[in-house]
Amino acid sequence: MSISKMFSQFVDNLAISNEDQISLRYGEITCALNKKFRDTESKTSNTLQVGSYGRRTAINGISDLDMVYIMPNSDWDTYKNNKQSKLLEDAKSAITSRYPKTKTRVDRQVVVVTFQNFEIEVVPAFEQDDGSFKCPDTYDGGRWYISKPREEMEEISRLNNEKNRNLKRLAKMARAWRNKHGVTMGGLLIDTLAYNFLRSTDYFDNKSYFNYDVLSRDFFEYLANQPNQDYYAAPGSGQRVNVKKRFQKKAKKAYELCVKAIDAAGQKNENAKWRKVYGRDFPAYVEEAAQDSKAVRTWRDTEEFIEDAYPVDIRYSISIDCDVSQNGFREHSLAAMLLRKLPLLADKRLRFFATDIRVPPPYTLHWKVLNRGDVARQRDEVRGQIIHDEGHGERRERTSFRGPHLVECYAIKNGVVVARDSIDVPIQ
Repeated sequence: MSISKMFSQFVDNLAISNEDQISLRYGEITCALNKKFRDTESKTSNTLQVGSYGRRTAINGISDLDMVYIMPNSDWDTYKNNKQSKLLEDAKSAITSRYPKTKTRVDRQVVVVTFQNFEIEVVPAFEQDDGSFKCPDTYDGGRWYISKPREEMEEISRLNNEKNRNLKRLAKMARAWRNKHGVTMGGLLIDTLAYNFLRSTDYFDNKSYFNYDVLSRDFFEYLANQPNQDYYAAPGSGQRVNVKKRFQKKAKKAYELCVKAIDAAGQKNENAKWRKVYGRDFPAYVEEAAQDSKAVRTWRDTEEFIEDAYPVDIRYSISIDCDVSQNGFREHSLAAMLLRKLPLLADKRLRFFATDIRVPPPYTLHWKVLNRGDVARQRDEVRGQIIHDEGHGERRERTSFRGPHLVECYAIKNGVVVARDSIDVPIQ
């Protein structure tokens, strides 16, 4: 399979599969708000789809959707004097009165409407003469802030057309990388960085899928070399886009994986190398998969994948740490041992535990322990099943044989994987 075909299929695989359901929910909410504030039941008027979905950079599994409901200007006098909370509560009441079984809550600046596998955050706002919106914020007694989503969408689309449609595709591929590696980056930050990268070079102006291997490599190198900063300016609006967590280290790893994938061009493991960058939405090597299915195995392929059980849309962060002990005495943390290049030998006890969890409760944790390499296959102990956490936020294991091992932890909220982390366990 050529590079062009691989990346073309990859982008196709990222297409949102439930757009009809999302559009239906947008329409239901719009209808409820129009009924309340305008005494009509239109499902399309006075609403604007914003966020990643509105910018057309979202991918399958998106769980955080945004919309602006455009309030009647005649209602401004009702809410202008520190009545932000009342506006949000009135919008919430309109939605719950029409759809009482739908979970709805006010969260500072938005009304959050929770459906199965996704939420829609609704901002009731007043449109200004320049096309911007005056939006409510209940923090510290209440205030109004200005948002310019139209300008952001228009500028993303403008540069996307100027760059041979590569901007939105790159932003989608970056989301696949984020979800694969648990990178805590919001959608607007991804779009902003992809925008800044393509503005910084004209090399890809007339390029397409055939050059997406180099596009990937150069983009992650660009991210890895970004200075540490707290925010960026959004395209079009110039408004502040916060950096939740440093992404440079994981971007450097992605760059190194891209270099290895490019070096494997034309080889049977080329697809597998790119899947290490982007995950299972990147197409597998078909011939190899067919041959593998016919081969006689002496081991059971028991590995499971979280993507087969839940949508993945990383929005928060979580970290895994590990204590190493023997005979009941703690010796080191695994991270310290790897940093000091100390060997991890057999017959050690390992306590993996989730730490620095930035996911708002409630949520549940799941674990995966995967044994890789020849020894694991010879012993028929690949494992890799998805395991429910027992409520303690930890997983206890024991080193028993040599080879590379992997432990992953997933945080699941409202039926969506919203945070994940992994740790390599090299046993000598």
